[in-house]
Amino acid sequence: MIIFVLARADNGVIGVDGRLPWRLPADLRRFKALTMGTPMVMGRKTFESFPAPLPGRRHIVLTRDRGWSAEGAEVAHGVEEALALAGEGDVTVVGGAEIYALLLARADRIELTEVHCAPEGDARVPVFTGWREVARVAHPAEGERPGYDFVTLVR
Repeated sequence: MIIFVLARADNGVIGVDGRLPWRLPADLRRFKALTMGTPMVMGRKTFESFPAPLPGRRHIVLTRDRGWSAEGAEVAHGVEEALALAGEGDVTVVGGAEIYALLLARADRIELTEVHCAPEGDARVPVFTGWREVARVAHPAEGERPGYDFVTLVR
């Protein structure tokens, strides 16, 4: 099963300058819970946005740069190669926008955090159309933190 895990603002923004445009500790805990023990497929910029490889998960990095390598990264140069490296079982796709676009037709489930704000950003993901919502948990805004919903979508 291919599972997208991402947070997206109401205006489609998922990132700015290689980082998240919000700080939501509950979303980070959810990300950890959903990805722990799975191979994660991501782009090079997403990998480089982590302070270090995340423990308990494989990092399969999809890049066009044939000379790129990094400690903790398994490098793939195409979707088929990345999925072959991941092997059997669940695979989580964790960004960025280009990687989501490449794998959207193959995705089985989307674990989405809808962040209720409209920040500036340089990475965007459009609304997922043709998906069925099977779960939603709403969280109100707190102080400077925007409200957000944890949403599960399936085909």
